[in-house]
Formats: sequence, structure tokens, C-alpha cells
Amino acid sequence: MITESFNIIKASGEEVVFNSDKLKSSLQRSGADEKIIKEIIDEVEGVLYNGMTTKEIYRKAFKLLRQISPPSTAARYKLKKAIFELGPTGFPFEKFVGAILSYEGFRTEVGVIVKGHCVNHEVDVIAQKDNKHFMIECKFHSDQGRFCNIKIPLYIQSRFKDVEAQWEKQPGHDTKFHQGWVVTNTRFTSDAIQYGNCMGLMLLSWDYPKKGSLKERIDASGLHPITCLTSLTKYEKQQLLDKEIVLCMDLCNQPKLLNSIQISAKRQKNILHEAHELCTKKIKLEKWKAIKK
Repeated sequence: MITESFNIIKASGEEVVFNSDKLKSSLQRSGADEKIIKEIIDEVEGVLYNGMTTKEIYRKAFKLLRQISPPSTAARYKLKKAIFELGPTGFPFEKFVGAILSYEGFRTEVGVIVKGHCVNHEVDVIAQKDNKHFMIECKFHSDQGRFCNIKIPLYIQSRFKDVEAQWEKQPGHDTKFHQGWVVTNTRFTSDAIQYGNCMGLMLLSWDYPKKGSLKERIDASGLHPITCLTSLTKYEKQQLLDKEIVLCMDLCNQPKLLNSIQISAKRQKNILHEAHELCTKKIKLEKWKAIKK
């Protein structure tokens, strides 16, 4: 345990005091056991210096985790970074968000043209369940330091109100709860959050809101993007994303998808083992199969 404090630099450029509890929490979420967690924290604390970036700390911890834990543990630890790798376009992120909502029982459509009162709108995700009807815009950034400022919810809210005016004309929609959403893989500024709360716009990011954040929803569903997989190369991941294969669950259900990118039988076995470890319980697989029918 370190006895002095070190200032580290976050992706946003903010300088904060290193807190081993945060590193411990992220390692616990990955499923690493306490002995391994202590070993990694001790190793990281041994190389800490003032001005060290959170990116450097992550790389050190991830490297150690890969060396001493099963691949699926390192893959879970990589989840946040893996979402940033769902690029360079935003479509895989949109599909991932749609999959999470489908798992939660919503009927979803990804990338659709929706008629508004004034004009048509291209909407990333439409989700419906019971009396709930949501218009969801996904803002994907490959740079962790970029935040969603107030301009984004202002713009989305105006589009949503145009769509809502048209939805309310449809039979049976007078009793439905319509809402606009903004989902991002980065964070919202305080002004954006204040505006969203004031206007009834749902804002969803990695750690916002505290209850029901993107992180919590992923944990609850057990869904992981293929970019988590440590057994795939960056090029192979991009090949799968280009074919609109976004989820580890899809590989679990359709292992022959790996044939389409010419992966050897031996490597396929390792990749599918890791994917199945990430897909957690079998009941989740069965539920996902039912949703996809």
C-alpha cells in the first residue's frame, strides 16, 4: 500500500489524486479474484508517478490481468475501452444500444426514417414496450476526452418534439409515454445534464445516471461487444464489425461467422471459448435466441 499521494491525469485532462479503490472496483467487476486484484494493485502502485495518465494505469493493469487470469476476465476489464473501439462509424454502437434495449424487453428498430410533423428524421434507435415509445440518438466518440455538451441534447430535443407531434396523431398514442433519449459512450457536461433533467430528456452514458447507467445495463444483460475479445486481432474485429457482427452473443449462437474472416479451426476454438465465458449463463443465451427470432 502506497503511503504518499500521486496526482494522475484523466482522459479529460483533469488532474486527480490516484485512488486504488477505483482500480480495485474495476478489477472486481471483471471477475478477478482478490489475490490477483491485490497483486495488480501492488504492481501498479509500484510504478506510479505524478502526472501518470489513467490510460497508462489501465494498460499496466490490463497487461498484468492478461498474464495471470483467464482471457474472459481481461475481456470484462476491457469493456469500457472496447466500446470506444466500436468505430470508426457510430453504427455498431447504435446496434449495441439497440441490443441492450431488446434484451430489456423493448421492440427495437435501428437506423430508421421516422416521419415528423414538419420533416422526416433519420433516427438511430426506436424502442417500444407497453405504453413506452422512445426516440433514441446515439452519440459515439472514439476520444474519451470528448464530452457531450448542451448543444447535443438541445438539438435532439427539438427533433424529438417534431417526431412526438406526429406520433401523437396515431391511434392509441394519446396514452403512450413518449420520450427522447441521448446515449453516449463518453460523458455529459453538467449543463447538458441540467437541460436534460429540466426537459424530461433521458440521458444515458457509461456512469450516468447513477441507477441504470450504460455500465449497469451491460452488467445486467451480460451482453458484450466483440471488441472485448482478447483472442481476436484488431483487424479481425473490424472485419466482423464491417459485416455488422457486434455482439459476442452472435458468435456464440452462430460460430460459423468466424469462417467468413478465414480464422483457423484451432483459433476459432479459443475465440468461441472466450466468447462463451463472456456470455455468462446459458439462460441468457436462450433468452437472446428467443429475442432474435
